[in-house]
Amino acid sequence: MARVVAFLRGINVGGHVVKEEDLQRAFAALGFMDVTTHKQSGNVIFEVEATDLEEIRVKIERQLRKLLGYDVAVFVRTFSRLREVVEEGSRFRPGERTSLIVTMLPGSTPEPIPLLPLTIPKSTAQIVLASGTEIFSLTHGGGEGGLPNQFLESKLKAKTTTRNMNVIVEILQKYG
Repeated sequence: MARVVAFLRGINVGGHVVKEEDLQRAFAALGFMDVTTHKQSGNVIFEVEATDLEEIRVKIERQLRKLLGYDVAVFVRTFSRLREVVEEGSRFRPGERTSLIVTMLPGSTPEPIPLLPLTIPKSTAQIVLASGTEIFSLTHGGGEGGLPNQFLESKLKAKTTTRNMNVIVEILQKYG
């Protein structure tokens, strides 16, 4: 049995409101166990016997399409991978008005990675690390929190989802 997290893109933002109970029922209907949500922002924690994360992702996306009537990009991560993400991000010490943001990719980071750090145009937000299936950014308030996701989707031509590192740490502490 493995505990995993499905990070859902665009849930409870932009008019796409989904009740936590509905998400939990949809995941339970797939045979997932001990299903719970964190912070009403598309973070679903559950246990599963299967180990093929791609298969799990596809099942969830199909189930959400049936439930909601539109496509939702899903990014599945194991708790062991999330612990690695926190460790990788620990080298960055955000200041008082700075946040460490983690953008999840559908696959490994593309090669070649541009010289980092890379400042996102027309902002002070910086992409500081690309590692495996995640890209790390530092944002500095003033609405910059969503910039890494928008910028990376436009450059990579792929759906991504972004979480503040604090949310990932909270999930690990509460459910890990």
